[in-house]
Amino acid sequence: MKQISYQDFLDVEIRTGKIIRAEDFPKAKKPAYKLWIDFGEFGIKKSSAQITKLYEKEDLIGKTILGVVNFPPKQVADFMSEALVLGVIPSDDEVVLVVPEKNVRPGLKLL
Repeated sequence: MKQISYQDFLDVEIRTGKIIRAEDFPKAKKPAYKLWIDFGEFGIKKSSAQITKLYEKEDLIGKTILGVVNFPPKQVADFMSEALVLGVIPSDDEVVLVVPEKNVRPGLKLL
């Protein structure tokens, strides 16, 4: 495992976001959704998320998640992903979203 400095960690902008829109993403190589996430002062950012195994897109609307907002945008098929939604991977085809325990406003920083 590569060690990083505490400053490296602080440079990663992990923020709370509220999913406001979710669509199927049939052009993705692996099953995924297109998400639009409100990150408060950081604006609404799009993300491609491979979370279709455990989540229905209708159930994602209004869900608060954690995401990285300061990676460069990444082209995924015909969609520009602007944020990385965080999750843990219990098996090869499953992703469990990392979410705050309490209801919090969009844009808060993880420390």
